[in-house]
Amino acid sequence: MNKKPSFLSTPRGWLILGVVASLTYFLLVEHKQHLFIFLPYLIFLLCPLMHLFMHRGHKHGEHHHHEPGADETKEEAYRRGLEQGRREAKDKPED
Repeated sequence: MNKKPSFLSTPRGWLILGVVASLTYFLLVEHKQHLFIFLPYLIFLLCPLMHLFMHRGHKHGEHHHHEPGADETKEEAYRRGLEQGRREAKDKPED
């Protein structure tokens, strides 16, 4: 089974991580005074963002109920529906 690699282990993830690290370094070195003025506000803004991203990993909001046949694939459902439609068309009297 092929497992999707995590975002940070992909080349795109490394690129974004490098850009974020570079921007953070630039902000800390060049704009230290400006950054420290807004630091309390940045911390408050970071809290809801961390909350959203952390809960995404826990699969919150995906409350699926297991019903019989819930594991049926789309292809199987399509074939079953196609066969049922053909049977109904064959049994239907022509006008």
